[in-house]
Amino acid sequence: MAAAAISKLLGKNLEICLVESDQIATVGVGEATIPPLLTLHKLLEIKEQDFMVATQATFKLGISFENWRDVNEDYIHSFGTTGQDCWAAGFQHFWLKGKQQGIASDYGDYCPELLASLAGKFAVQPKLGLNYAYHFDAGLYAQFLRKMAEKHGTRRVEGKISEVQCCNQTGMIDRLILESGEQLEGDLFIDCTGFRGLLIEQTLHTGYLDWTHWLPCDSALAVQTENTQPPIPYTRSIARESGWQWRIPLQHRTGNGLVYCSRYMSDEQAEKTLLQNLEGEPITEPRQIRFRTGQRRLHWNKNCVALGLASGFIEPLESTSIHLIQRGLVRLMQMFPHSGIVQSDIDEFNSQMFSEVENIRDFIILHYHVTNRRDSAFWRHCAGMDIPDSLAHRIELFRETGKVFKVPNELFGENSWTQVMLGQGIMPQQYHPIVDQMSDEELAHFLNQIRTQSKRMVEQLPSHQDFLRHYCPATMP
Repeated sequence: MAAAAISKLLGKNLEICLVESDQIATVGVGEATIPPLLTLHKLLEIKEQDFMVATQATFKLGISFENWRDVNEDYIHSFGTTGQDCWAAGFQHFWLKGKQQGIASDYGDYCPELLASLAGKFAVQPKLGLNYAYHFDAGLYAQFLRKMAEKHGTRRVEGKISEVQCCNQTGMIDRLILESGEQLEGDLFIDCTGFRGLLIEQTLHTGYLDWTHWLPCDSALAVQTENTQPPIPYTRSIARESGWQWRIPLQHRTGNGLVYCSRYMSDEQAEKTLLQNLEGEPITEPRQIRFRTGQRRLHWNKNCVALGLASGFIEPLESTSIHLIQRGLVRLMQMFPHSGIVQSDIDEFNSQMFSEVENIRDFIILHYHVTNRRDSAFWRHCAGMDIPDSLAHRIELFRETGKVFKVPNELFGENSWTQVMLGQGIMPQQYHPIVDQMSDEELAHFLNQIRTQSKRMVEQLPSHQDFLRHYCPATMP
C-alpha cells in the first residue's frame, strides 16, 4: 500500500525502493475492510471491477455481531446512516420516543445497508448508493498493489535485511544491509516488518504501550475453507467462550479465524472450537498468530515511520487494520518531509495517530465490556474490568442522555457508536427534548416514511451473488 500510494501520488521527484522477501509470508488475514478504502482507491485511480476480479472480492455492508450481548442474541453494525438526524439530535432520539410510544420498530429497520445485509442484496448505485466496503484476498491485494507500485517507478529489491545502520551523530537510520551484501541508503524509511518492528523497535527502541489489560485476547488461529453457499454481503463476528470467530466470504473461498485469550483457552481448545464451527471443508491448515494489543510510543521516530503491525495492533473486530495503514499513509503524504525531517511534522503525525488509534481502541473495548454474558471466566473478566475514562464517559453519556459526540480524527461516527451501544444492550434513559416539537402523528409519519423508503430501496436490489456475477466475476486463482 505504501509503495503504490507514494509512487503514484508523490513519486515523480522521489526514488522509492521496496525491500521484500518472498521467503517471509505476510500475516494475510486482513480480508475485511471499511468504506474509507474506497477513497484511497479513487486517489490511486483504481478501477473497482479490476481490483475486485484480481482479489476475488465481495461487497461488505457491515458486521453481524452474534452472541456478543448474550448467547443467541445478535445485531448488525452496518455502514451508512440510520434514519435522519436534525441539527440538535441524532435519529436515535426520535426512535427512542417512538419506541416508548410503541410506534417504532427495530432500530435497524431504518437503515438500508442493514436491511440489504439481512436480505443478501447489493448493487453499486452512484445516485442512490449504499455505503459499502470489501472482503478480499489480502495476498492477492498485495500482488495487485505491487504491480501498481512498479508501474509507477518503485524499484523492488528481493531479499532479507541482515543489518540496519544508524548515524552516530543523529541516531537516524542511514542504510539497510541485505543478506546479499547489497546496501540501500535512504532519507526516510517506512517500517512494514510486522510485529517484529525491525526498524522502529529493534533498531530505534521506540517502546510500546501495552493495552492487554483492556483487550486481553492475545492469540488467533486462521484457516480457509471452501464456500458452501453464495457469499453474504457482511462479515460475521461470532462470540465464543473466550474470544470470537470471524467468517469472511470471498468469491472463491471463505476466510475463518478465532481470536482468543490464552489465559482462558488453551491452543488445543481454540483449534477444536474453530474447526468444530466451520462451514465447508478446510483448504489450509490452521495457522497460529500471537499478538500483543497496543501501539508504539511513537509511530514516527526520527526518520522512520511505522505502518501496519509494526506500528501496533488492535484486534480486527471492526476491520480497522487496513484502515490504520491507510490513515498513517495519507498522513505521511500530507506531512511528507520533502526538504528534510522536521520535528514539528513528527509531533503532529504522532499526536493525530495516537488520538485516532485510542478512539478505535475504546470502540473495540465497548464490545467486550458492555455485555450480559457471564457464562465463562473470560466474559466475567471483560464485564468487570476497569475501562479507560474516555470510554466510561461515552457509555454514561449515552445511557443517561442518548447523546453521542464524535471527536476530532475519529473513525467511528454517531451512528456506529449508537448501533453498537444499543446492540450491546444500553437503552438510553431519555431523549432530546427537540423531539417533542413533533406531534405524535408527525413522529409516526416521520418514522414510517423512513422505514418504508428503506424497505423499498432494498426490494429493488438484486441479490449480492447475482450482482457479483454481473459486475466482477472472478475465476478461481
